[in-house]
Amino acid sequence: MKPVIFGLSGPVLTADERAFFAEARPAGYIFFKRNVVDRAQLRALTDSLRDLEGRSDVAILIDQEGGRVARMGPPEWPAFPAGPAFDSLYEIAPMSAIEAARANATALGLMLAEVGITVDCLPLLDVARADTTDAITTRAYGSEPMRVAAMGRATLEGLAAAGVVGVVKHMPGHGRAIVDTHHHLPTVTASDADLEEDLAPFRALAGAPMGMTSHIVFEAWDKDRPATLSPIVIEDVIRGRIGFDGLLMTDDIDMKALSGTPGEKAAGAIAAGCDVVLDCWARMPEMVEIAGRLGDIAPRSRARLDAAMASASPGAGDFAAQIAKRDALLALA
Repeated sequence: MKPVIFGLSGPVLTADERAFFAEARPAGYIFFKRNVVDRAQLRALTDSLRDLEGRSDVAILIDQEGGRVARMGPPEWPAFPAGPAFDSLYEIAPMSAIEAARANATALGLMLAEVGITVDCLPLLDVARADTTDAITTRAYGSEPMRVAAMGRATLEGLAAAGVVGVVKHMPGHGRAIVDTHHHLPTVTASDADLEEDLAPFRALAGAPMGMTSHIVFEAWDKDRPATLSPIVIEDVIRGRIGFDGLLMTDDIDMKALSGTPGEKAAGAIAAGCDVVLDCWARMPEMVEIAGRLGDIAPRSRARLDAAMASASPGAGDFAAQIAKRDALLALA
């Protein structure tokens, strides 16, 4: 198995993709709007990936947050609210907002599970600020760290109750970025002490099954490399200070925040300590380059993947129980 999650080019698995994936054996797959038509088509597509892999627990990801980030939508599926809706409700009724976030995530998860999708790239634990890029503020749960953590926990629990794994993002925090990493590399100049506020929601949910890095330079920790490519940020901050031991994936390796070829960026992320690379665009030459630059997935990373996929099952809505199950599986690795 290669430590990479690949995108697909369209609504069906092509012959070239089938042959390439059968050889490369990626750690998972991720869907976008180009892969989505309706329930029958999407279920057939996920079934074809499980048939190709010969197992039922394939990591099949989607960014289904609600609001502007929704790959599945009307008229086939309902529209769901994004994080700011729950932040606004929290101002009026905190417990209602938390329970609404949990119920919303369960409904999202049931919608995904129906078509065979097993992982949702949600929740965002980024702490928003007045100058945060709107690529984050239109999706985040707000500007108060423990409020963000509370709704993030409810979201993870809601997804797990539907049998879907959640992904906390964007570690170690995207809230201080004032430009969009899809197009630019942000540099954060905040002090180590100030950045404690950004770490707080991730530390509160350090037992999450999966996490995603941010393509951001944090000068207080590593002036030369963005988090995705920084062993200092990954090992000392994400694994150390936050205490996260789940599966750590990159944000999309093709974002313009990172420089170099896809293979160079992928190899750099794995060398820095990421478990898997996320490559979303399904461009065959780039996928071939990435697969050629990466060795087999590390045993510890494979154990984290397996533990994450086992952590969510229908009815598994208790976060502490999910952590205990994951830690027990990792202890056997």
